[in-house]
Amino acid sequence: MRLLITLFLLAAVPAGLAAQDTPTRPRAREIGIAPGIFTPGPMNGITDVRGVRVGQVTLVKGDSIRTGITAILPHGGNLYRDRVPAAVHVGNGFGKLLGVTQVRELGELETPVLLTCTLCVWRAADAMVEWLLDQPDMQQVRSINAVVGETNDGGLNAIRTRPVSAGDVRTALSSASTGPVAEGSVGAGTGTIAFGWKGGIGTSSRVLPASLGGHTVGVLVQSNFGGVLQVMGAPVGERLGQYAFKRAVEAARDTAAPPDPRGDGSIMIVVATDAPLSDRNLERLASRAMLGLGRTGSSASNGSGDYVIAFSTSERVRRAWDAQRHAVEELANDETSALFQAVVEATEEAIYNSMFRATTTTGNGRTVEAIPIDRVMEILRQR
Repeated sequence: MRLLITLFLLAAVPAGLAAQDTPTRPRAREIGIAPGIFTPGPMNGITDVRGVRVGQVTLVKGDSIRTGITAILPHGGNLYRDRVPAAVHVGNGFGKLLGVTQVRELGELETPVLLTCTLCVWRAADAMVEWLLDQPDMQQVRSINAVVGETNDGGLNAIRTRPVSAGDVRTALSSASTGPVAEGSVGAGTGTIAFGWKGGIGTSSRVLPASLGGHTVGVLVQSNFGGVLQVMGAPVGERLGQYAFKRAVEAARDTAAPPDPRGDGSIMIVVATDAPLSDRNLERLASRAMLGLGRTGSSASNGSGDYVIAFSTSERVRRAWDAQRHAVEELANDETSALFQAVVEATEEAIYNSMFRATTTTGNGRTVEAIPIDRVMEILRQR
């Protein structure tokens, strides 16, 4: 069974742990919600993949600015000169993923990956390009393919003000570290909403047994989507009375009620691995992240931008910017199945973490509650 919740861990959930208890909101695994069969890395995050760095800037200003920047760097060197193979999978393309066509054409990343709000994409890209041009050995560079993803946090954030500045982007990039990643209502997840509750940044990882290669897969998500929430297969959204198409299903007749939610929104999923994969097999890996997304109850609705960016940090598949030939040693197709399983598990858990760690947020004239963890656990106990 996928449900790995012990009676001890269930009993350990603090009484009344809910949206208002912001300081101690746990990660999923801390309360026994542990999807899958493989073991996480030491930090249970994308930075368990050696060399990967994450930096974040959280913008909370006045009563209306609730947004930020999350930067993911595949390694600590100059990415333009020392590129990594990469791929993009589009679950549903209602979004503004900048740089996607060149990644698909060339199969490589030459910049960090930035996540931010929808109308901040272009400012973030411009700031990252300036930051990159200022790096050593970049004096002759005349083309940079900045990769910037987004979700629309306009419910809690005054998105039309486009509040992300060049200084914010530079801070996120320059402060990126290999340590634990802050989750919940931080960085690019500051103003996001998932399944009607507060969404945010979440991360998780899996380490394969030595007999399966010993490779690590890490996932980071920016959750801002909808659907019918499931936690470990339990119908949490339905039991809590908050899910897409609810009024249609219940045949409601209240014409004064707000429009029936349709599960729209977006999610950005970034996948890192130290397995030496080609861009072709990275695209296959990225596509499996959608299975993890589906386990949480998303149907990738028409109005949802669901994107997965996957890259390999292995030095065996690195690509020097001025190389005439690449001598690589990549995994064969038959060696990818365990990695596929790992990314499904890590994606599911990262989404849970993005919601469980998120805190109730008020902004732009609206309050979005954090998911009530005590009630989630009660539903799981009743299964």
